[in-house]
Amino acid sequence: MRRFVQALLLVLCGLGLLQVSLFTELYLRYVKEGMRPLLIASGAVLLLLGLASAVLDKRQEKEGEGHGHDHSGLPRVAWLLLLPALSLLCYAPPALGAYTASRQPPKAVAEQSDFDPLPATSPVPMTLSDFTSRVRQDRRQDIKGRGIRMTGFVTPGGPAGSWDLTRVILNCCAADAQSVKVRIHGGPALPANTWVTVTGTWHAAGKLGTGSAAVALDARTVQKVARPVNGYQDALPLP
Repeated sequence: MRRFVQALLLVLCGLGLLQVSLFTELYLRYVKEGMRPLLIASGAVLLLLGLASAVLDKRQEKEGEGHGHDHSGLPRVAWLLLLPALSLLCYAPPALGAYTASRQPPKAVAEQSDFDPLPATSPVPMTLSDFTSRVRQDRRQDIKGRGIRMTGFVTPGGPAGSWDLTRVILNCCAADAQSVKVRIHGGPALPANTWVTVTGTWHAAGKLGTGSAAVALDARTVQKVARPVNGYQDALPLP
């Protein structure tokens, strides 16, 4: 493979990074939102390197025509660079979802001893992580009997028709993704990866405020919603 083709691959990779990070929100399927500037900078550098390499290769080719110089080839494995470049430009892999979540344990929730009082709003909007912490660590049991509203996607496979309301969270990139899950009892059986907002009350199993308490909800309503732009955050449900 001539160096000109190598330059072309660099250009394609650079254009691919700029495509997903500068003109779309697809980069959020791979990395956290705060890494967008780094992706844009990386794409620009790859693009400039590719263009500079192509210009230099063309110039050396002209100079070598009169001296019989030959361009050395590159390993065939370098063609593998074409795959990620075309993937970024033409096909965006699907977001991580139920398949990933069903094959990993829930993310450990940080220890917490002090909780703010719940607002008087009913149902109370809550993240899955906050719900988990309050169920297992809030000794005041403020969550008991309160209506709760959370948003996530469906991960099927629970016992007796139950399923998991799930969020996948990125610490840095898709490679270190972890999931937060709340078991849902009741409600319709929906396909995997369906985004929903669930309202309900804590499913009374185990002792509330201790590690034996079930991280589960008895659903009153289950409503389909659109996937958030950045689905890799454990965010509050939209109003």
